[in-house]
This record gives sequence, C-alpha cells and structure tokens, in this order.
Amino acid sequence: MDYVTKHHPHDYLPAAGHDALLPTYDLISRLLGMKRVQEALIAQAELAGCRRILEIGCGTGNLTIRTKRAYPRLEVIGCDPDPRALDRARRKTNAIRFDEGYAERLPYADGEFDRVLSSMMLHHIDDGAKTAAAAEVFRVLRPGGRLHLVDIGGDMTGDHGLLGPLIRRSPHAAGNLGDAIPRLLTAAGFDCTEVASQRHRILGRLTYYRATRPA
Repeated sequence: MDYVTKHHPHDYLPAAGHDALLPTYDLISRLLGMKRVQEALIAQAELAGCRRILEIGCGTGNLTIRTKRAYPRLEVIGCDPDPRALDRARRKTNAIRFDEGYAERLPYADGEFDRVLSSMMLHHIDDGAKTAAAAEVFRVLRPGGRLHLVDIGGDMTGDHGLLGPLIRRSPHAAGNLGDAIPRLLTAAGFDCTEVASQRHRILGRLTYYRATRPA
C-alpha cells in the first residue's frame, strides 16, 4: 500500500497534502515564493510563437492564470484530478478552461499542444505514475513541442532547506532527486536539458528542465 492510498481518500496527493488544507494552498504558495518560480518557468517556455498551452497538475490555477495574463491570445488549459482545487481555479477566472484529469491519462488528442507546463506537480505522484505521465506529455505535444518543468530535484544534501530531511525520506519527492527527472524524460523519448537549479530555503533545491519532443 503506497502513501497516497494509506493516508488519503484519493489516488492522488492533494495540492496542499490534505483536503482540509486546500483553503491555505494559495497562501502557502505565496510564502514559498512560487510566484517567482512560475514567472521563471513561463519565461523559459518562450511562448510568443505558440498557440495552445497545457498545464498538468494545475491545482488552484495560479500558473495557468499567470500564463494567460502574460499571453492573452494563447489558448491555455489547466488539468488536475482534484475537483476541489479546480473549483477554486474556476472561481478565479472564466477565461481559461480547467479540465479534470490525471497527468498519466490526459484527456487530449495526440499532438494538441505546443507547450506543456508542470510546476511542483511531479513529486505528488509515485514512480509508476511518473513514467505514465511522461509518456502522456510526450503524446499530447506536437513534434518539436516542449515540456517545461520545475520541481524538487537535482542534488540535494542534508543542509538544503528546512524540509530537506523530510523530502529525502518521502517516497514521492525522493524519486525526483539526483538525475531521476532527466532519466525519466529521456526514457519517454524527450531530449532533456537542465535549465537552472537553485537552493530553496524551505524545499531544499528546485530544478528547472526543458524537454523537447523531437521533430
């Protein structure tokens, strides 16, 4: 029995860890400095020439909404399995479509998107789901399209962040560390590059990746 099945009434880990904490999620994100993290991810994605963008694991919609505000002409879609988080996202804007769905079973046709964005989602799912999610992202991207991902990842030592020791013991987050994320994306068929990596005072280390579906 894995952590999600044992401790939660869902087969996914909710955005704030538990349903009861969801009302605090946006506040926690602000305190963790996620606005700057998401702005960096949007800049790395180079969206000016794109038409359709998907965020997987969009939660309450913060990254999706920032993307739409920065590029109003783009079609931006958010996808998440948590209906409670999606309700909060929809209350923030009616300019974005938010779909209920899992990253490992995306409800979209092959090659629909120019970019897929993922912010702090991958550590919420187990290794088997990560493999399926990477394959699904590859499928829904057009040839030459790109996944831009930021998450806990890379090399992290015991002195990295207040939650560093806890993260290294987590069965989900620990599966992101070292070269796990580039190996995951390369195995799915992507050309993967680490774009940047930075220490985070709470979470330890955040690493940004660009993964291109070959043309």
